[in-house]
Amino acid sequence: MQNSIALIVIEFFFTLIYVNILVYGDNMFQIVAATNNSEKLREIREILGNNFEILSLKDEGVAIEIQENGDSFFENALIKAKTISILTGKPSLADDSGLIVGSLGGAPGIFSARYGGEECDSILNRKKLLKELNGIIDRNASFHSTVVLSFPSGEYIFADGIVDGYILEEERGDYGFGYDSLFFAYEIGKSFAEATPQEKNEISHRGRALNKLLITFEQDYLKRVK
Repeated sequence: MQNSIALIVIEFFFTLIYVNILVYGDNMFQIVAATNNSEKLREIREILGNNFEILSLKDEGVAIEIQENGDSFFENALIKAKTISILTGKPSLADDSGLIVGSLGGAPGIFSARYGGEECDSILNRKKLLKELNGIIDRNASFHSTVVLSFPSGEYIFADGIVDGYILEEERGDYGFGYDSLFFAYEIGKSFAEATPQEKNEISHRGRALNKLLITFEQDYLKRVK
C-alpha cells in the first residue's frame, strides 16, 4: 500500500513538472494550498510528500478568508481553489471536507467546521455532535473530502474521497483535529485521533481524494495539454 502510494506521488511529481514547464513556466512545480487551516496544510504536505513544493497562503503573502457559500463540498472547494489561483497566478489546491451522519440527515455535512457556531470551534462542534446523537443507536458516519486543483488558465480537475466509520460516545486519542477523536474508522479499528498520522493518511477521506486527483491529473489533464 505504502509503496503504491509512493509510486503514484513520484509519477505525479514528474508529470507535474512537465506540464508546468510546458504550460506555465518555471513555477509549475509549486502548488498553493488554499487553506488557512494549519492542520489541513500539514496533512496535504504529508500525503503529497516532499517531491514538490506545497506553498501556504502565508508563503504567497495572501491574507484572505474566502466565503464558502457553495451548496456542496465540490462547489466550496472550487470557489477556494479558483480564488487563490487567480490571486497568485499559480496552480492552487483546495479541499472541502466534512462529517456526514446518516441519522442526523447528513449533518454536519458542509457545515462541519461551524456546526457548533460561526467561530469554527472544534470543541463546540464535538459537543454539539454528541448532544445531537444522545440516545440515538445508529451512529454510522462517513468523512467526505472533495479536492480541486485549479490552474491559472481556468481549467481544473477534482476528486472525491470517503471513509466509513461511526461516532463514538466519548472522545478517544490525542492525535488529529476536528472530529477525529469521535470518529471510529472501521478499516483501522480505532479513532482517527488514536491513529498515527501515517495510519490516518493511508485510509482517510483526504488521502483518498488526493491520490485519486494524482491519477486524474496523469490520465486526463496531462493528455489534454500535450
